[in-house]
Parts: sequence; structure tokens; C-alpha cells
Amino acid sequence: MSTPSCPTPSATSSPAPVRPLAIVSALHQELAALLARGREADFERQRHAGRDFLIGRLHDVPVVLVLCGVGKVAAATTATLLAERFGVGALVFTGVAGGLGPGVKVGDLVLADELLQHDMDASPLFPRFEVPLTGRSRFPADAALTQALATACEAVLAQPQPFGAAAEALGVSRPALHRGLILSGDRFVGAAAECAALRQALPDALAVEMEGAALAQACHDLGLPFAVLRSISDRADDSAHIDFMRFIDEVASRASAAIVDGWLSAR
Repeated sequence: MSTPSCPTPSATSSPAPVRPLAIVSALHQELAALLARGREADFERQRHAGRDFLIGRLHDVPVVLVLCGVGKVAAATTATLLAERFGVGALVFTGVAGGLGPGVKVGDLVLADELLQHDMDASPLFPRFEVPLTGRSRFPADAALTQALATACEAVLAQPQPFGAAAEALGVSRPALHRGLILSGDRFVGAAAECAALRQALPDALAVEMEGAALAQACHDLGLPFAVLRSISDRADDSAHIDFMRFIDEVASRASAAIVDGWLSAR
């Protein structure tokens, strides 16, 4: 009786498809700056849940670009769609934030090592800030992805005028990179008293915005690696004033596009 032979893998079998990277923008200007790095006509547009998902390639890397929307629900919805409908392998979120930490100034960049929802409070049933039934209040970003973005940030910041002459005209000089805790909540933080309360409760917080921590929670549930990059557009305590829309057009959108461009080109 002969022994059945084991089948050998086909030499012509196709490799597993490469999962696309998701790049999520908080603002139209940032999305436009990214599209300018390629050709919008080369992107396939699919509309789901009120969002346009643009499927194409940047630096020959398959990507899905999308505008998130404002607030925690919008962020969680966007992350879920990217994971479940488009099968992305990792997610990078870019946008602006208000500076909280000492030394975090307008024009600086903040990369999240972890994120927390500052308006989550189910006490006394659960500790303040803890997301019920998860046992955690802080959700860590993917370390390898965050480090890759940090390298791209440092390369951009090393240039003589990293964000162009327009940034200096807005008072942005010698921008720096910070890494640490970013806070998120479904309200705009602009009052000095509220900022002081957040700093007292969470003294290591660097910046505050409205989406990142919800996206982090969704990505944690989905097993999706993610990173969050923010440009500081103002001091959240309203101690620094700037032309916000001009900052978005001439600084934040250019900064995020240059950093994402450098990150993708190095892959």
C-alpha cells in the first residue's frame, strides 16, 4: 500500500494582497493637500455613511483617504468603516489641536503615545475617565507606527523653513515635536478655567481635541494599529490668538501632507 504524497505548494500561487493604509483627515484642507501629492482623478471614490472614501495609491502605497467629521461618534464610525468595509491594515489620523502642556506652542506637532476621553465620567460606578467594562482610561497608539511618523516629523522639522515662509508670518518659528498623552472630548475647550482643571486632573496631557481618543477606542476593539498626529493651532486656554483658517490653509495642511508624504516614501 503506497503512502499518499503531501501536496506541494504551487510555485505560481499569488501572494496575499497588501492591505491599504488609511489616512484620515479632520479638515478638508488637509485632505486636499494629500490629494495634491497624487492625482485626484486616479482615486476611486466610494460614498458610505455620508463620507467619500478615496481609494488609490501614494508613493505606490495603496491608501484609503477620508474626511472624518467632527466629534467622537464621527471618529468611531470612520474607523469602523475603514476596518470592516475597506480592510485597511493601519490607520493614521491627522488634524489640529489646542495645546495644554507647558512648552507646547502654536505650530508644534504632537504625536499621541496614548489617548483619553476627558469627558468620560461614569463615576461612582467606575473611576473617572475609565471607559466602562474595558478596565482602562488610556488607549495606547501603535508604537511602531508612531515611531515611523516621529521619524518623518523630525525630517520635516529639520528643514530651514519646515512649514514655509507663511508659517513664520503667522508667528510660527522653530516648531517642535512632542509625544505623550492627547485628550479628546465632545466639546470645544477654550476657557482658561477648564484648561486649568484638565491640567490639574491630567498633568501629563499635552493637547486636547475632539476625535482621537474615540478613534483609539474603536481601533483597540477592532485590533487595528493606529497613530494620531496633531498640529497645535492654538493654546486651549485662549492665551495665544491666531488666524485659525489661515493657519489651517498655510501651516497645518502643509505640515500633515509633508509628514505623511515622508512616511509613505520611506516604506
